This record gives sequence, structure tokens and C-alpha cells, in this order.
Amino acid sequence: MITGGVITVSDKGSRGEREDLSGRDVIRILADLPIRIDAYEIIPDEKEAIQDKIREYADSKHLDLVVTTGGTGVSPRDVTPDATLEILEKELPGMAEAMRRKSMEKTPHAMISRAVAGIRGQCLIINLPGSPKGARENLEVILPALKHAIEKIKGDPSDCGR
Repeated sequence: MITGGVITVSDKGSRGEREDLSGRDVIRILADLPIRIDAYEIIPDEKEAIQDKIREYADSKHLDLVVTTGGTGVSPRDVTPDATLEILEKELPGMAEAMRRKSMEKTPHAMISRAVAGIRGQCLIINLPGSPKGARENLEVILPALKHAIEKIKGDPSDCGR
């Protein structure tokens, strides 16, 4: 069973001023795979808080997958990709590129997404947008590759077939 955690990055959400629809949608989609969601939190748009929570989920809880929602744009408080990049061991640019490419079919605003994906230890980390629609659409793009990616990160020696 793949284990996962979801971190919603939102100043308003962390203060209880906004309902977290995107995080809930991500949890529902992942649970259908099935991925067991073992951790979920809403935290403010603070670089250190984001890094601490990703480290906790990847290093202490030993989750296979960590998905963040929010903070991937260009607003001054959008620091999720910056925080994530600093603690990744390997970046997986193809996942972020695939999400942006598919999103560009729906909105030109997708080109300002700074979302990243990568690996820390044996954990796959994915940044998704904060809007429920954007989070769902981006996650759906990478779903077909998630299980295989996690198996490879965990050391699966089998060949990668087409």
C-alpha cells in the first residue's frame, strides 16, 4: 500500500478563514488509487514551515508521496516551489512540465505556475496549485505515472517497459 500526505499551503486556510477544498479533493482522488492518506495539514505560506512539514512527512513519517497544494504562483507569498526545491535531492521536471503543458490547454495562466516535483529520500513530492480545479486537473495528469515512479524511487529493479 502506498502511503501519502497532503499539505495545503494557505495563509487564510491556516487561520480558518477559508475552507480547504483543494486539499480535500486531492485526498479523495489519491484514496481512489488506492493511496492511504496518513497525514494532512493546512499551514501558512511560510518557507520554513513548508520545509519542516515536508521533511516531517518524508523523513519522520516515511510517507511514499507528499502532495502540496497552494503557493505555486508568482504572488509575493507564493513560496512553495522555492521551499520544496531547497530540500529535494532530485528534481523530476517532467512531471511539472506535463502538468503545465496540459493546463495550458485550458488557461494561459498555467504558464506562471512554478510548481515542482522531485524526490527526497524515498518520497515523491509534488506541488499542485491551490485552486480546487487546478489541483484536480494537475493531479490527474500525473496519476498514470505515480505508482511506477514511487516503485522506482523505492528501488524496484524491474525494467521500465513502455
